[in-house]
Amino acid sequence: MMKIQFADPEYFWLMLLIPAAIGWYLYRLRYHHATLQVSSIKSFSKVSPGWRLYSRHILFGFKILSAIFIIVAIARPQRNMSRQDISVEGIDIVLATDISSTMLAEDLKPNRLEAAKDVGIEFINSRPDDRIGLVIFSGESFTQCPLTTDHAKLINLYNEVKFGLIDNGTAIGDGLATAVNRLKESKARSKVIILLTDGVNNMGSIDPQSAAEIATLYGIRIYTIGAGTIGYAPAPVNTSFGMQYVQQEVKIDEPLLKKVSAMTNGKYFRATNKQKLEDIYKEIDRMEKSKIDVTEFKRKKEEFFAFAMIGLLLLGIEILLRYTILRTLP
Repeated sequence: MMKIQFADPEYFWLMLLIPAAIGWYLYRLRYHHATLQVSSIKSFSKVSPGWRLYSRHILFGFKILSAIFIIVAIARPQRNMSRQDISVEGIDIVLATDISSTMLAEDLKPNRLEAAKDVGIEFINSRPDDRIGLVIFSGESFTQCPLTTDHAKLINLYNEVKFGLIDNGTAIGDGLATAVNRLKESKARSKVIILLTDGVNNMGSIDPQSAAEIATLYGIRIYTIGAGTIGYAPAPVNTSFGMQYVQQEVKIDEPLLKKVSAMTNGKYFRATNKQKLEDIYKEIDRMEKSKIDVTEFKRKKEEFFAFAMIGLLLLGIEILLRYTILRTLP
């Protein structure tokens, strides 16, 4: 790509002298005339003006054009020749999020599910070059959004996620299997699943370890996140008096999540609060960076010489005409 730029554009202020010079020329042409007293001009009334009368303006035109070209030359026009080749190898990522009833526990503020959504959306916004999909699971699983680069649509669908969309329970294996199914045909350099859960696999038709083995076959890396504090957390429970929050023990199958991630060369994380969850996603973001190759070539070529030569040529023509063809008497 080539474009013209000027090294010293401030000299273009000299162009303001051009209209001033034209105005002064017109003023002198109108009000400054040589005078000669004669008794009568009747003998000149039939004499038509010759070409030399009109050609006197040519000299001024050459001066103006010469000045314009010289000013452009002083501003140092340069041809900027540059080339930039960018190669982006994106990463395909599926976020698999648990939406079971225990995700409403409030040890992560405002609750585990909303904290997961907030941090997940921040993660999506930080990766504009990647295709990202969303799988949700509870007692079963389904794809909330397939792999896409339309992150605005993905975020809208993520915001719509809430408890009760599917049967309650924790089918970690089914969630993994659905995510693997979304990535198995991917041609991306890197394929990643980020699975977040707060419980123990207690439902579903697919064992989590079997799903991890399938992920290994397709070259998919799994990062697992256990969401929940250590000990007890306030969780919603249906009672005869309606929904009430009671202290329940936080049970996360950490050995299983560690094994699943280790089988795929991933990593297990524990998020005991929202800040820790944010740090986990940032760490994953650092580990899974898209490859960007940039080749940049730039060269500047001075172009003032042509403008200077044209300006001097016009000035030379003006001088030549002034003292030859268009010469006037003193």
